[in-house]
Amino acid sequence: MASRTGSYIVPTHHWYIERTVWLIAGIVLLSSTALALLWNPLSILAVTATGLVSINVSVTGFCPVGNVLRLFGFTPMLGAATPTRWNLYFLQIDCWYLERRIYLAVGINISVASILVLAVSPWWMLFTAFVGGAMVWFAATGYCIMANALYWLGAEPRLIPHHMPSARCAECAVSAVCVSNPKIGPRDLLRLHEQSA
Repeated sequence: MASRTGSYIVPTHHWYIERTVWLIAGIVLLSSTALALLWNPLSILAVTATGLVSINVSVTGFCPVGNVLRLFGFTPMLGAATPTRWNLYFLQIDCWYLERRIYLAVGINISVASILVLAVSPWWMLFTAFVGGAMVWFAATGYCIMANALYWLGAEPRLIPHHMPSARCAECAVSAVCVSNPKIGPRDLLRLHEQSA
């Protein structure tokens, strides 16, 4: 990975599956941390569960929350290209692109932190609350501290193919349009990708 400059900001023009998953996960982290602090320390196990699901999504691509959102009509931006039985949602797992690394890193960090809350000190709840707040902020604004660190280190993003060539677009029927025409906006890209699917 070659380092780069600039900022990585995901599209926020509509609520696609991955963005909504980040919002829901952030709310779960904040709620679980608050419940662990104010009611029962074992409530932090919901943070552990969220972390394990996040790790599972990064490894297998299967996201239970993403599948529920798909039933409600949300569209994916990083969904696997090949159709699945029952039209299930799977995150693309063909390579370790930036957004997939976020799922893995967040999952490991919050799982370890939640265990440290129970085993070492409740002060670790500051970290789980910070991550929850950062995920809500990421969903609301499109900006994530960890994502930008990975971006600056050279991780290839897939949610901004109009800024640079993306592995997501390599096999897409409209990749020539996406990559070669920077004037196309996120809505146009989404429409083109949906038409090609």
